[in-house]
Amino acid sequence: MVKLNRKSKIRIMAINVFLFGLLFGLVTLNKEVLRPMFSHIPFAGILAGSFPNFIAAYIISLAFVNPVVTAEPKYGRHIVYISSVLVFVILTVEELKPMWGASTYCDLFDILGSGLGSLLSIMTFELIILKRKSGHFTSEKHDCARNDGKRCEK
Repeated sequence: MVKLNRKSKIRIMAINVFLFGLLFGLVTLNKEVLRPMFSHIPFAGILAGSFPNFIAAYIISLAFVNPVVTAEPKYGRHIVYISSVLVFVILTVEELKPMWGASTYCDLFDILGSGLGSLLSIMTFELIILKRKSGHFTSEKHDCARNDGKRCEK
């Protein structure tokens, strides 16, 4: 695991604050603009209706991906996969038995949207790792990217 300096910790916090602001903005945009605009079109209405669950699962799961990519803990992949599955489970339970008033009735498309959002966050994590290993995605900390899959030590 890479020891995080103050700058890295602030960057993780700033990115996560940005992600949650983005989540709020996108859900509001969907509620105020997209859903009313597309509610009369069957397929588009389903997408607009399930979008909040999809984007919530994706962005909340990315909030776990962010520190794992930065800190590179030993079991980082496990952390990302387990946290993404837990986000999906929590959103599914909320859909089946509303606890916070986010949904008023159970919708299978919302559950599917949550699952796809969680899956996309895992795929995003894997893409970042793949790009980092291939040397296409480097930072000041990863400028010694190796192609053999082993970590670089400075």
